[in-house]
Amino acid sequence: MELTVYSDEHYMKEALKQAQMAFDQDEIPVGAIVVCQKTIIARAYNQTEMLNDVTAHAEMLAITSAANYLGGKYLKDCTLYITMEPCGMCAGALFWSQINKIVYALPDEKRGFTKINPAMIHPKTEVRAGLMASESKQLIDAFFTNARRKN
Repeated sequence: MELTVYSDEHYMKEALKQAQMAFDQDEIPVGAIVVCQKTIIARAYNQTEMLNDVTAHAEMLAITSAANYLGGKYLKDCTLYITMEPCGMCAGALFWSQINKIVYALPDEKRGFTKINPAMIHPKTEVRAGLMASESKQLIDAFFTNARRKN
């Protein structure tokens, strides 16, 4: 796999760094970044435990950060890179943001939007699935293995 500075692979590696930060803080290791015109404008990771907030998913935090950066609620010229498929809640927020493209690594077999309703994403949004899924899966599996050991 050739890695260029502006490739999907490069940006997904940045999202994986965010997922590692979540892992290091005992959060489910999901990381997200938002890119606009080849610039990372938002970085986030799951913070539901830290913030005691069920809506503090990586995608939701990244959407808010990107909108604040841009000074508007629409992310029409942006791409979200996320290490796990967005859930229904996040897909709804992404729909309303009118984001241009979503690239996710690992499918979420239980709560992913493609299982719930693939039409949850805006019809003009391009979706790419499976990029670096094995790297994301390793982190998720390690997290849940560690969580089972603690209990």
